[in-house]
Amino acid sequence: MPQETPSVHLCQRFSTIIWACLDADLFKSALFYAERYYVLDTSNHDARHLYATALLRSGQAHSALYFVSTGGAAESRCTGCLEIKSRCCAALGRHRQAREALEASTRDSAYTPSLSMTPRTTKPFPEEAVLHCRAGMMAAKGNLTESATLSFRQALALNPMLWEAFEGLCSLGMVPAIDELFPTRPTPVKQTHSDEAKPVPVATGAGFFTPDAGNGGNLFRAWKPDASQLPPFQMGQVGPRDSVATADSSFYPDASFIQPMRASKSQPTALAAHPPAVRPLSSADEAGPVTKKLRSSVRQRTAPPSSNAADLNLNLKPSKSTGALAGANDRSKSSKARARPALTIANIFSSSGRGQTAASSRLHAAGAAVGKHSREQQPAAGHGTRRSTRLNSGTSSKPLATKHTTMRDRRRAQTRARSTTMESDMDEDPPPGGGEASSPSPPPAPQSPHSNASPGPSSWTAVQERAAQEAYELELADYYIYDLMCLFARATRAMALYDCRNCQEELEKLSTTHQRSAWVMAMVGKAHYELGEYTAAERAFEAVRNLEPYRVWDMEVYSTLLWHLQRNVKLAFLAQELVATDPRSPQAWIAVGNCFSLQRERVQALTCFRRAAQLDPNCAYAYTLSGHESIDEDLDKAINFFQAALRADPRHYNAWYGLGTCYMRMSKLRLADYHYRKAAQIHPQNAVLLGCVGMVTERAGDREKALGLFNEAVRISPDNALVRYRRAKILISLKRYTAAAEDLEFLRDTSPEESNVIFQLAKVYRLLGDSVKSAQMLAVARDVSPKSVNKIRKLLETVKDTEAVSDVMDEG
Repeated sequence: MPQETPSVHLCQRFSTIIWACLDADLFKSALFYAERYYVLDTSNHDARHLYATALLRSGQAHSALYFVSTGGAAESRCTGCLEIKSRCCAALGRHRQAREALEASTRDSAYTPSLSMTPRTTKPFPEEAVLHCRAGMMAAKGNLTESATLSFRQALALNPMLWEAFEGLCSLGMVPAIDELFPTRPTPVKQTHSDEAKPVPVATGAGFFTPDAGNGGNLFRAWKPDASQLPPFQMGQVGPRDSVATADSSFYPDASFIQPMRASKSQPTALAAHPPAVRPLSSADEAGPVTKKLRSSVRQRTAPPSSNAADLNLNLKPSKSTGALAGANDRSKSSKARARPALTIANIFSSSGRGQTAASSRLHAAGAAVGKHSREQQPAAGHGTRRSTRLNSGTSSKPLATKHTTMRDRRRAQTRARSTTMESDMDEDPPPGGGEASSPSPPPAPQSPHSNASPGPSSWTAVQERAAQEAYELELADYYIYDLMCLFARATRAMALYDCRNCQEELEKLSTTHQRSAWVMAMVGKAHYELGEYTAAERAFEAVRNLEPYRVWDMEVYSTLLWHLQRNVKLAFLAQELVATDPRSPQAWIAVGNCFSLQRERVQALTCFRRAAQLDPNCAYAYTLSGHESIDEDLDKAINFFQAALRADPRHYNAWYGLGTCYMRMSKLRLADYHYRKAAQIHPQNAVLLGCVGMVTERAGDREKALGLFNEAVRISPDNALVRYRRAKILISLKRYTAAAEDLEFLRDTSPEESNVIFQLAKVYRLLGDSVKSAQMLAVARDVSPKSVNKIRKLLETVKDTEAVSDVMDEG
């Protein structure tokens, strides 16, 4: 399936968000959006530069160097890639290579920087949402759960695009429903000429991560997109937007100011206070000077400065001295109105109540104007820039008659037009040559009686069409990013709550382009790992290594996975690669420690885990693995390690499990039950934890309740051998031999080399009265474990007393 090219508006929106996150030192958020941008089009140099820059700022210089030098960029390397390569080499201490890259970048004098490398102005003080996010991160590290949750919620309420705040909530386990954090937004609709008369808000650059207007903060000042060059990006599920357009006037065509663009329903009215253009629009701005026939001297101010003098004299004929004075006065007011364009477009941002007030005021003004016509025999001057209605009345193509006939026809036409509709307050005069009418001015503001009214559908121009299309594509771009972020948020929330099946279902909803990214594959690998599906998890992490060979994040999970699978060679190779990539990362030393642990060299393994904890005191996994390495030799030492892990991360269920195991070995059943249940509460989908709770319950004497817990554990993970084996032992103690035989036969087929299973199955056959099958199983057990001859003899001697041999056949 060919890869679709994102539109320039989507590229602009991604660039703005990523740079805002980088400037605020929110590197996780910048990396999240940069990867989403890069996977859309890996040949896009702007996306490549941003992704490499985000990796470099996050301390992953090797990965950044890979993407701008060898990761598919060697054939199409640009001067920008060379400049970033020089920075990566400098960060890695490769100063000669950095100098060579800089010299190569200076040879290309015709290079044009991409969007992400254009000059920009950052804010001297971060926005309030960023401050709340930082406060939440500090509170989380200080184990202030409630304060951290409140700060993260406040940050997301101010700016829902802060991915770091959402991940902070997930790490605390205090994640509300996604629909509550990120409400669903309606689909954007392109404005057409039939919607032109409706006053709608203008799409401005006041949205999230958008620089302030007029302060030089526009990221794309020297860049003007052409909608005709690149097709709009085809998006599957799209959502509404906050605001993506910049407020710089150079971004839009000159006449795009007249187009009332649709903004987000969730965007406050105060954010849309400035339109994209800053100058008033007249007929001369669009179509050049045209010759108009004005109704009276009061209308003279609407004519362009270069109008024909003969036409002006012709239109001034029926005027009197009072009309000339009124025209002069109105011309002075019109010049003031043009000097204040905010008043000209103020009603675009008015609420529904203001719109009704303006409509009612126009109704009274229309009635007053008709009364004034009947008294003074001339048109009303209530609206300074309102044009004639002779186009609708059909009188424009006829030659001018006498003064009284012309004034009478004008009064009738005006009365008919105003009585037909009270919402259309501006009509066009046709040019004398019979051509098209000029474009209308913006709708009137309630504060200014001399502002223009909403144009009619017949005045839709190509400029307005382009402005409407651009506004629609900007909305679609922001809509796409918001909807994509919500999809990732659902998967991340499910993973944080250890609802791994739901996490996999949410990731399946992503497009193929995003599913092939390293972030998604790492999430898939962790979901399979938590479910105990180690083979599928191994394939996912191998895909991660292929996509990002120098990736360090999540590799501690991959190394532990290889430890469970007993992959000695793979684990040793992974540890060497991680140490060579970043010797100061805790993930590298955890991998080395797992490698020593697999070779049963516990002293060296403990040394590596301690080194990982020194490099990152908040790495709870390093303390947990140290506790597991110490649990067979020193229980008190192991308890200290597990408690240190919980101080670093109170939701680290492995540490709770380790403490439960320590207290279980010390025969402190109440403490063991508490810690096992705490771990199962954090990870309710873990069958091993439920089995541990069931084991403690069995030791306490409640076998029926323990059997219920083991049944639930088997339901969650039918292929888990440990919980099936323990359930079979409980069934034997409850004298339910047939059900126990079914579990043991399943384990024999899946784990034929496990001697404990064969011993228990032989005992069950003996208790069921099947001596032949029992003898066969004992023969198999002798072949599998030749050193178990004494245990086989003991089984044959004590088989009559089932209580005495209930646990004698366990080797470990």
